[in-house]
Amino acid sequence: MGSNSIVNAAAAATATATATATATAAAGSGRSSGKLLELLNVRVVGSGERVVVLSHGFGTDQSAWNRVLPYFQRDYRVVLYDLVCAGSVNPDHFDFRRYTTLDAYVDDLLDILDALLIDRCFFVGHSVSAMIGIIAAIRRPELFLKLILVGASPRFLNDGDYHGGFEREEFEKLFAAMEANYEAWVQGFAPLAVGADVPAAVREFSRTLFNMRPDISLFVSRTVVNSDLRGVLGFVRTPCVVVQTAKDVSVPASVAAYLKAHLGGRTTVEFLPIEGHLPHLSSPAVLVQVLRRALASHR
Repeated sequence: MGSNSIVNAAAAATATATATATATAAAGSGRSSGKLLELLNVRVVGSGERVVVLSHGFGTDQSAWNRVLPYFQRDYRVVLYDLVCAGSVNPDHFDFRRYTTLDAYVDDLLDILDALLIDRCFFVGHSVSAMIGIIAAIRRPELFLKLILVGASPRFLNDGDYHGGFEREEFEKLFAAMEANYEAWVQGFAPLAVGADVPAAVREFSRTLFNMRPDISLFVSRTVVNSDLRGVLGFVRTPCVVVQTAKDVSVPASVAAYLKAHLGGRTTVEFLPIEGHLPHLSSPAVLVQVLRRALASHR
């Protein structure tokens, strides 16, 4: 078997394992759809016919989209929800046994769409939610018209020729800092992540980070760092738009190029002439322009 065949076989096995794991988790969760909608604070706003799902990243909640949402309510039906790890969700509902990989988060997303009887949508995912959207589109490609991936990375760790941006030792130091003094870590991390000199955005990101229970925040951080979706990117057939800022401390620009080269669907990259990992907080007007272009077509 040639090297390409080995890679393809490994990727296929990974995709199959992902689908099996998510199906098993969904079957075993025992939650009604109504309960899930309440638990994850699901909201549907706007009056348009087309549906846009806004899914936030680590350390935030759905309020991160507040500065973006008004631009789309007139023309779209917008679905917002909180990831189960968000500080806005009752931490008693975070199951440390279930959310060991991104698969369970994918189940939550798909269960929400099914409960709302949504059969086609645009999906906008920030950071880890971009990867959640990718797995969801592999499992249920008919649901997604387009994936808009903001600050996305399939792997944060460097690996041979792949530059994810970080060495394992760097993350271990980060985890140790989170464990030692979570408040001090947030105060240092929030400005770095926001990047741009926008004090209001730093305050908002700090607020939602503080809202997370520290043990959940650390657990989710480890889950994200240990994730590696490079092997399944080729199985995505949904058109994608990768949105990358000019300088992002969390995701180097080379990752956007990697996604474009390896995603299986038609993929374009939009570079924002701004800094930071959270453009929806720091420069919403700039991000909105790109989102409008991306949403204008599902090709």
